Amino acid sequence: MDFNLQASRMTTTTATVPRPDVPAPPPGSAPAPPPVPEPVAAPLRRLGAGREFGANVYSTVDVLWVLYDRILRITPDTVDDPDRDRFLLSKGHAVAGYYAVLAAKGFVPGDWLDDQGGPASRLGDHPDRTMVPGVEIGSGSLGHGLGLGVGTALGLRAQGLLTPRTYVLLGDAELDEGSNHEAIAYAGATGLASLSAVVVDNRSATHGWPGDGAAARFTVNGWTAATVDGRDHEALHRALTGHDNHRPHVVVAVVDTQE
Repeated sequence: MDFNLQASRMTTTTATVPRPDVPAPPPGSAPAPPPVPEPVAAPLRRLGAGREFGANVYSTVDVLWVLYDRILRITPDTVDDPDRDRFLLSKGHAVAGYYAVLAAKGFVPGDWLDDQGGPASRLGDHPDRTMVPGVEIGSGSLGHGLGLGVGTALGLRAQGLLTPRTYVLLGDAELDEGSNHEAIAYAGATGLASLSAVVVDNRSATHGWPGDGAAARFTVNGWTAATVDGRDHEALHRALTGHDNHRPHVVVAVVDTQE
């Protein structure tokens, strides 16, 4: 097997960070989209073909890039290897950034981006595991990804596959869904140490998170947690490799409230 990275394991750290400063646009103009990692910029432009993507796409791109460039033990040649890491995009409506990252890393051909969402396209408006190499689940209905991640991690453990790690990316508003609370509680109670959740937090949850923020919903159930600036690649890397191999781990990636 030839994976792209063997991630180092670090001690979990938690930090409270300010939201990124975004320069105010000229009066009367639409806000400029935030910058994206350079390797993703061209695929995202090609995918857009003049369309304007919503903030739901831009809020996830940095996390996705750090995962695929520096964390996940998977390459285009190992998408079917039983020993690969698994990544599950629960926030399926943010799929444009996902496709751009997959193209930048060679999982899908660049010309697939030209007809995304078209009647003959393999790249739908939500990801489809039967159509797109490297995609682990079909997603779109919010609140399902973390439960599927728990099941994936349990299945790997039952098969004796103890090296792969399962990562699930979800939005903070998904935590309004009761299915996620059940998944959080179960993973904590069973010490599902091979599971990492990444919550992109733009403070869109209906009831908010008083006190220590979204991470507190996980730590009360025995998870380790790190809260970082969702645009800071080094901070994201440290947080994503900060699990202790004894408990499930969550990274809360804080982005601007407009995202």
